[in-house]
Amino acid sequence: MSALRATRPALRRPTESESRMALESSRRLGSMVAGLDKSGAEGSGYGGAEVVVQVKGQGASESLTIPLSALTLLRMILEEMAQGNAITLTPVHAELTTQEGADLLHVSRPFLIKLLEGGEIPYRTVGRHRRVRFDDLMAYKQLTDVARAKVLDELVSQAQELDMGY
Repeated sequence: MSALRATRPALRRPTESESRMALESSRRLGSMVAGLDKSGAEGSGYGGAEVVVQVKGQGASESLTIPLSALTLLRMILEEMAQGNAITLTPVHAELTTQEGADLLHVSRPFLIKLLEGGEIPYRTVGRHRRVRFDDLMAYKQLTDVARAKVLDELVSQAQELDMGY
């Protein structure tokens, strides 16, 4: 288990107050990030922005440089919080339990185990427990999403050929 995963705070939904604050912050940060994108900060080799952090009620502030990609991710996190959603970050190299993997793919744990044992998704065992990498799950998800889109396109094409009113 990575240090990031071990120190992860408990997952909880933001309060209404936090959601309102996140909405305002995401809007303000969104306009700043858009301005950085337009100014070519990424292409200039700089790729970051100086941010001043000040804790309310304390006079001290700290200035730090944050990569543009991290600011974009922070804006996305704030947008989700503004909608009242709980957020968790998972590094791509993280290993998940079969239950966490099943939850991520929105499938049952037994179905995921069949995929693992069938060789469709690589995994490793730790003692008697299976561990699957986040990036392997995402690669599988991308493949199935592409396959589903292809089948859907074929169905639409057939419906149009048969003049079914779609």
